[in-house]
Amino acid sequence: MTGTPAPFTAGDYEARMRRAAEAAADAGLDGVLIAPGPDLVWLTGYRPVETERLTLLVLRAGQDPVLVVPTLEAPDAAAAAPMLTLRDWTDGKDPYEAAASLVGSEGRFGVSDNSWALHLLGLQGRLPDTRYVALTEALPMLRAVKDAAEVARLAEAGAAADAAYEEIRKVPFAGRREADVAADLAELLRHFGHSQVDFTIVASGPNGANPHHEAGERVIERGDMVVLDFGGLKHGYGSDTSRTVHVGEPDLEERRVHDVVRAAQEAGVAAVRPGAACQDVDRAARAVITEAGYGEFFIHRTGHGIGVTTHEPPYMIEGEELPLVPGMCFSVEPGIYLPGRFGVRIEDIVTVTEEGGWRLNTTSREMAIVD
Repeated sequence: MTGTPAPFTAGDYEARMRRAAEAAADAGLDGVLIAPGPDLVWLTGYRPVETERLTLLVLRAGQDPVLVVPTLEAPDAAAAAPMLTLRDWTDGKDPYEAAASLVGSEGRFGVSDNSWALHLLGLQGRLPDTRYVALTEALPMLRAVKDAAEVARLAEAGAAADAAYEEIRKVPFAGRREADVAADLAELLRHFGHSQVDFTIVASGPNGANPHHEAGERVIERGDMVVLDFGGLKHGYGSDTSRTVHVGEPDLEERRVHDVVRAAQEAGVAAVRPGAACQDVDRAARAVITEAGYGEFFIHRTGHGIGVTTHEPPYMIEGEELPLVPGMCFSVEPGIYLPGRFGVRIEDIVTVTEEGGWRLNTTSREMAIVD
């Protein structure tokens, strides 16, 4: 593990905001409106609590960025994002009037995808002639392409998740609850530097056929296949990896299914190259599983983007024609899920380079035998 990376500077955030405003203008938008959430964190470094009180960043090309913020939160905003002009409002006043004066009475604006309906409807009530579009629809590449510093943070988070996997393989599985192994996994992620653990899926036996199973009270048995899927944030950037282990020796069908998923994952990663469409990654992985006779049991997309959150655009899914560009980072995670029996998933984070796909996870993708 490397040391703590240098923090992003005010200049870094100013460049991101300027790029967002200019991209919006190029896309025919009058600006972008950013609510608390991953877009605001990426653009400013400010991570407020999402509440019923309006916080809104207004970006327009050629104008200084302005943050509408509750007065009681203004000191924190000023400390976290000193490059911003603040327009604060107090309880009892109308926050949407303050925002409306910055937006204008008409125009078309990109709005961060996770904006609360409460706030968007409040703004629409003041500006009935203003139109809005989801930010990822209007500017799909805004956060999708990572710079070298971001890729380095993702690689560091991936290495920490890999270290956690190597250690979790050493703990007892048989005779323990899924929740116990999940707690061990969360502790390992924190031990290896994660400040936030987002999920620790431990899906044993028939529970493995549920891709997003919540680790629970089921006692893991010898002979179980166990899907492990875990991740969170380290240095503000995400990890997300999946491996499938077996408690004791697997039978022939379990080995075959695991081999098919491993081959599908290899095919998906091999399809990663500049200029390919996102859907090409999905098609490559899905073709292997379909040809092996398990197509109906691959029930989700092949991948999702990752950055300041563990799930974000772009998505590796049929119909997504967005071209891959160097710097994009996303998961490649095909799976087979046999209801009532078991599931298998293998997942790595991959970044697009000029030469193709570079895995940020390096642990073995072969089936591990655990006790």
